[in-house]
Amino acid sequence: MPLPPATVEVGEATPGCSRPRRAWHHPNYLTERPAEGINVVSDILEYCTRKYGTKDAFGWRDIVAVHEEVKQVPKVVNGKKVMEDKTWQYYELSDFKYLSFVQMSERVHDVAKGLIEVGFKPKDIFNIYAATSLEWRLLFESCMLINITVATAYDSLGEPGLLHALNEPECVGIFTNPELIPTLNNIISQATSVRVVIYDGQPKESDLEKLRSYRDTLKVYSLNEIQALGKGKPEPNCLPTPEDAACIMYTSGTTGAPKGVVLKHKHIVAVAGGVKDLLEDELRSTDTYLAFLPLAHILEMVVELTLTFYGFCTGFGRIKTLTDNSVRKCYGDIRTYKPTIMAGVPTIWEGIRKSILHKVQEGGAVKKALFHGSLNVKRANVPVLSNIAEKLVFSKIKEITGGRLRFVLSGGAPINQDTQEFLNIALVCYGLTETSAASVVMHPKYYSPGPIGVVSPCLEIKLLDHPSAGYLHTNNPPQGEVLMRGNSVTEGYFKRPDLNSDRSIFTEDGWFRTGDIGQWNADGTLSIIDRIKNLVKLQGGEYVALERLESVYKSCTLVANICVHAHSEAKQPIAIIYPNEAHLRQTLDSSERYAGLTDKSLAELCGDSEISSLVLKECLAIAKKSGFKPIELLQGVILVADEWTPQSGLVTAAQKLQRKKIEEKYKEQINVLRFSFPIPELFENI
Repeated sequence: MPLPPATVEVGEATPGCSRPRRAWHHPNYLTERPAEGINVVSDILEYCTRKYGTKDAFGWRDIVAVHEEVKQVPKVVNGKKVMEDKTWQYYELSDFKYLSFVQMSERVHDVAKGLIEVGFKPKDIFNIYAATSLEWRLLFESCMLINITVATAYDSLGEPGLLHALNEPECVGIFTNPELIPTLNNIISQATSVRVVIYDGQPKESDLEKLRSYRDTLKVYSLNEIQALGKGKPEPNCLPTPEDAACIMYTSGTTGAPKGVVLKHKHIVAVAGGVKDLLEDELRSTDTYLAFLPLAHILEMVVELTLTFYGFCTGFGRIKTLTDNSVRKCYGDIRTYKPTIMAGVPTIWEGIRKSILHKVQEGGAVKKALFHGSLNVKRANVPVLSNIAEKLVFSKIKEITGGRLRFVLSGGAPINQDTQEFLNIALVCYGLTETSAASVVMHPKYYSPGPIGVVSPCLEIKLLDHPSAGYLHTNNPPQGEVLMRGNSVTEGYFKRPDLNSDRSIFTEDGWFRTGDIGQWNADGTLSIIDRIKNLVKLQGGEYVALERLESVYKSCTLVANICVHAHSEAKQPIAIIYPNEAHLRQTLDSSERYAGLTDKSLAELCGDSEISSLVLKECLAIAKKSGFKPIELLQGVILVADEWTPQSGLVTAAQKLQRKKIEEKYKEQINVLRFSFPIPELFENI
């Protein structure tokens, strides 16, 4: 029996717009909360404490030891390759330790009362500048209990961004980790509103002394001291209301200073309610979640709070120790915890896919043929053979993620369709979810590679025409800019009346303009096909969507990161590429043609025109497979040996491209390439 459409049209169309659509569950109203009595964020943990009691709620691992290993790596000095020693750190970790819901609630109440003891008041703003951890959640939950607004800051944020996230909201306090205190020390004298610094772990005493020396009014406490101060004190009586601000979540800032998105308590509980309505029948009481994305990212925060409502145990991992590669005498976090649910960004999933393919390549011709044959069998769902492929091949691959993974959520940027399908076949029993703060979530019943999913029952979506690029709601299928309205949608940015009154962001009748170009599919699901600010009109008058091209070309195993560049005088785009060195060297080693290049450093390889041609050819093969039009084919590539990191300023703390900075850094190479022509043989059969 065919499924009903995933969305239902409601209301009336306005000029240049489609009719709004809502989820099929209850089109007559929008979800406000996951359950009666949950009106503010702190209600979620209180509800779980009553319902689940002594069940494990949160898990973590302690660092037992740090092992150092010295390895030789190539380096180019005066044009010659030399080998130099480099020290690598590897972590030895304990098994996971756990707190029950009751134990977590007790700690939250003690820390909340401790915050009051050191002078915090309701509606103060408190900054959390720390890595995702049990302590992050502990401070957040404590603030929620006593109506303190949390301002977030990525732990990879540089000094200017951190100072902005402290000064704009006039933060009264900040929580941080020992390794981040030196960064805080460099800017704290300019953050004059900060009266209290709280830290976890064991910082250097010299770092603490430096903090205390800036001004007499600045008090420094350990988290344990705050908890001890609150123990035994009277329970606070300053709960928030649904209209109070729970969080000021600072964006990662791809175009200027980060903007603070104000999320009220009602917004966050509505998201939790929407996901609950959408996926209630698909989640199990035995599900577990591994957290490692920054909690300063809206995807991670919403997922954690929603799954906490279900009573799932959340285990906290670290980016550095997720896999076995960076640990010694133990397994990485994924294999140790064995989660059933994980959330990540496309960069993470691309990395996992390429890591698997790298190991397949190393296994020789027979294993390589077996793997790809099994992949095709599973993709075609061939009876009997699919089960054999699962048992012989994919069961071993699934051990990389602990063997129990059922749901993968991906957000923050578009994910390549091949990667989505690969993970679904090779790692996950069913369903890959791509979501933007849980506005649109892939429901397993409606799963197919490509769409981002089903509209959450807490909001509604319509499409606005973008005529200059030919995206119209009257097209078949309907297309246009995605507009959202509902209980989970922010009402504005912190201290930015200029943006809040900007009708290109917030319409007069309450719709938020996302800047994404969407498409309604025949089954009622939504696809994101372009982004307005990254649409570039080429010489022939047609538009190309840079982000969409990047998401596809990035699936090439020779590519670690990519920035597609185009301008109005070009016939085709070009790309700046940071190559995947392991895959590149593997490709060179497997061919006699490149025998003279295998000993070169990465910088030398990037400067070799033969290597550039190889990477371009592989990218164009991906383009052919994806059905790209001629104007979407890369005219050429620029290979660069410098990794793009938040510290280099070429990507944000959320790993989004700083497009203008990349284009400025490689301006000379771009100017040389933009006037060249494609090598004809590379385009044969494309």
